[in-house]
Amino acid sequence: MTTTKDDVMSAVEERNVKFIRLWFTDIMGVLKSFAITKEELEGALESGMGFDGSSIAGYQDIEESDMVAMPDTSTVQVLPWRPQEDATARMFVNVLTPDRKPYEGDPRYVLKRNLERAKEMGLSMFAGPELEYFYFRNSESPEVLDKGRYFDLTPLDLATDYRRETVFALEKMGVRVEYSHHEVAPSQHEIDLRYTDALAMADNVMTYRLVVKEIAQKFGVYATFMPKPIFGENGSGMHIHQSLFSGNHNAFFDADDEYTLSDLAKGYIAGLLRHPREICSVFAQSVNSYKRLVPGFEAPVYIAWARRNRSALIRVPMYQPGKELATRMEYRAADPVCNPYLTFSVMLAAGLEGVENGYKLPDPLERNIYTMTESERRTLGVETLPQNLGDAIAETEKSDLVRQALGDHTFERFISLKKQEWDDYRIQVTPYEIAKFLPVM
Repeated sequence: MTTTKDDVMSAVEERNVKFIRLWFTDIMGVLKSFAITKEELEGALESGMGFDGSSIAGYQDIEESDMVAMPDTSTVQVLPWRPQEDATARMFVNVLTPDRKPYEGDPRYVLKRNLERAKEMGLSMFAGPELEYFYFRNSESPEVLDKGRYFDLTPLDLATDYRRETVFALEKMGVRVEYSHHEVAPSQHEIDLRYTDALAMADNVMTYRLVVKEIAQKFGVYATFMPKPIFGENGSGMHIHQSLFSGNHNAFFDADDEYTLSDLAKGYIAGLLRHPREICSVFAQSVNSYKRLVPGFEAPVYIAWARRNRSALIRVPMYQPGKELATRMEYRAADPVCNPYLTFSVMLAAGLEGVENGYKLPDPLERNIYTMTESERRTLGVETLPQNLGDAIAETEKSDLVRQALGDHTFERFISLKKQEWDDYRIQVTPYEIAKFLPVM
């Protein structure tokens, strides 16, 4: 839905909004914000608001730091957890250069560029992610609130009210929710978002992560999207359901196909199967991500596709077989701290590579890959994702596909920041090493 500047000004008056927070992300997907008063809003909608880009991770150097935040009028929403008298609203911004051109390092612009490539092919990308997270008593240690497991209800699931309030807040902000539940690990939860176009969904992911934390804080607990906070328990993932539409038609659907998948869908999935190692550092960007991406904890590290089999990297869900709008693929290896704008970008780029080049989709692998021997996997040609961030960055650094998807600026800054994180991690001496080796070495 298009919203004009006049619509925004009217909404601000009607909802008694005093402050407007302007939102954007750094290259790592950390939400950034600054607030203006409603008296400054009209000028901001006309000319944007200046800020220092050199202070944002992955943006500009200090000698070229002037940036402009131009509010996207379609994203205005009142924050429901803030006081409604002298209320606070938010708007995502498009980051511009001083000459009012799109800034190439803005992750939101990176996604727009990739979506434009799909649009030139007559296609639009839709996404529906499932973000998992934990509630802990505080941010100092992973002390769980419950011993609940998958789909458990009260009294095992003590956080039902937390999820309930989170869903209410999301819906008040225009974010549609499909369902919520307790996840597999103690104190682990999931709220699934209703699929929509990829740009709106990336905005929704950023909104979701903040709302979850804000509502948790309201109840005096801490919510974290850290991929693997508890040793020996499942980590948190972000399974991303994807489809391409041509107008109102789901271009992934073919009623006459054995799997109800069109040739375009098969090419798209084949593209994602061809390039997962090189895009892995984008959808699993933290050193901690690779504590989750190990066999045995429902983490799909094996590069294969299937329908019912959840041990594969990609799945084509069979909940509603033969239904056009339900036909999609699910990418299961991403985690919820990734930058959604960059993650959707590289996944779309890999999928379109398969479509444009006619990649052939192999047969689905419906066996439990976790229980196979290494020899069996090797015989079937099943490869794995990188085992750590260092290996993942090495794969990304030599990828022309990722460079083209992210653009030179974002690509170079991303690689540099991730190399620094890997180096910082490698030199740490952990409590495990002290406990295991100091007494005997």
